[in-house]
Amino acid sequence: MMSELLSLPGLAGKTVVVTGASGGQGLAETLGLLNSGATVIATDLQSEPTAEMLAAAEGLAGTLHYKKLDVASEADWAEVAEFAASLGNGVQGLVNNAGIPFRGRLGEMKVEDWNRVMDINLTGPMLGMQAIAPLMGPGASIVNTGSAAAVTPHYTVSYTASKWGLRGLTHVAATEYGARGIRVNIVHPGYIETPMMAAAPAVMTGAQLALTPLERTGQPEEVAAVVCFLLSDSASYVSGAEIPIDGAFTSSAGVKFMSDTIRNAQQAK
Repeated sequence: MMSELLSLPGLAGKTVVVTGASGGQGLAETLGLLNSGATVIATDLQSEPTAEMLAAAEGLAGTLHYKKLDVASEADWAEVAEFAASLGNGVQGLVNNAGIPFRGRLGEMKVEDWNRVMDINLTGPMLGMQAIAPLMGPGASIVNTGSAAAVTPHYTVSYTASKWGLRGLTHVAATEYGARGIRVNIVHPGYIETPMMAAAPAVMTGAQLALTPLERTGQPEEVAAVVCFLLSDSASYVSGAEIPIDGAFTSSAGVKFMSDTIRNAQQAK
């Protein structure tokens, strides 16, 4: 697990927009970019940056700006794009990190709840790319935040469907923007210790660990390391990729749990 603040080459001087930047993965990505010398336009729902963000960013090599953003609002995205343009450096990176969970199953899903999840998790990244891509040139990079739920049939129907949709949006964008030299990729975090997961019941954590070959939860910094790599010049030929960051959860397809169950049964004889 990572303990030191991330710093990667090929990010100094880049301007990067990060959504959902106030906590969890978004904050880790913001700090990693700042420590690598990037200019970060951190965005979230609050009117002002959190005290935690300001304190953590103090003394880092990059420059921090903050803008209030509801990712489902075209008007808010237009303001962020206008501010980014005013900096005079264009935009070299966009991280569509903002997202919300909703644990309702198919039979109990209300349309208003479905629409809210889709607005933030799927429409938000689409609006972000529409607003920010015009400011990008060759070598720029967009990273969308998917989920292990995007490659497995989770019961959380609206969240899962939104992340499966984001996979499709990522591949369409990688195809459309490729001629302009803009790369688009998606990462799929597994069970990461973020504020979003803090309310998860202990039984859910136990079940997740039973299905995860590395047998531990992930840290926001471990997601940020991959995201920052994809934003950097070191990933200059990586586009249209889907990268799991889940301790082999999706790769094992439940085989770990099955193998452990069989082994434990044999040992109990």
